[in-house]
Amino acid sequence: MNVNQDLSFLSLITNASVVVQLVMLGLLVASMISWWYIFQKMFAINEAKQTTDKFERDFWSGLDLQTLFQKVNSRDAGGMESIFEGGFQEFSKLRRQTGADVALVMESTRRAMRAAYHRELDLLEAHLPFLATVGSVSPYVGLFGTVWGIMNAFRSLSSVGQATLAHVAPGIAEALIATAMGLFAAIPAVIAYNRYSSEIDRLATRFDSFMEEFSNILQRQAK
Repeated sequence: MNVNQDLSFLSLITNASVVVQLVMLGLLVASMISWWYIFQKMFAINEAKQTTDKFERDFWSGLDLQTLFQKVNSRDAGGMESIFEGGFQEFSKLRRQTGADVALVMESTRRAMRAAYHRELDLLEAHLPFLATVGSVSPYVGLFGTVWGIMNAFRSLSSVGQATLAHVAPGIAEALIATAMGLFAAIPAVIAYNRYSSEIDRLATRFDSFMEEFSNILQRQAK
C-alpha cells in the first residue's frame, strides 16, 4: 500500500464514500456562498455608514430642509436619507392640506419614517440568517461526515485478517476532513454574522436617534 498516496488530501477526498463526498460538497458550496455574502455585506454596510455620515453632516450643517430634500430626492437615496425623504415628503404633503391637525401630521410622518426605517434594516440584514445557519449547522454536518467515515473505516476491518494502522488511517483521515471543512465553513460565517449584526445595530441606533430629532424639528415647524 502506498501510504503517502492514500493519505494525500486529494486522494482522501476522491476515495471517500459517497455520503462523505456529498457532505464535503455541501459544505464547500455553503462556504462559497457564505464568502459571497460576507463580501457583499461588507460593501453594503460600509456604503450605508458612509452615506449616513455624509447625510448627517449635510443635515446638521444648517441647510434648508426643502433644499436638502430636493438634493436627496435627485439621487437614489439609501439609509438615513430614505428615512428623511419619506418623513419630509409625508410631512409636506399633509401640511399643504388646510386645517390639518398637528398631531395627525406628526403621527403620519413618524409612520412614514418608521416604514422607511424597516425597509432599510431589511436590506442591511438580508442574508444574515444564512450566515447564522451556516455558522451553527456546518460543524454538525461535518461531524456527521466524520462519524459516517469512521463507521465505514471500522466496518472495512471485518474483511481484514489482521488490522493495522495502514488499514484504518485512510478511512479516519478522510472522515476528519469532513470535520475540518465544517469548521472552515462555520468559523468565517460566525465571525461575519457577529460583526455585521453589531454594525447594523449601531446603524439602527443612529437611525432611531435621527427619527426622534427630526420629528422634534418638524413638530416645531408644524405649530
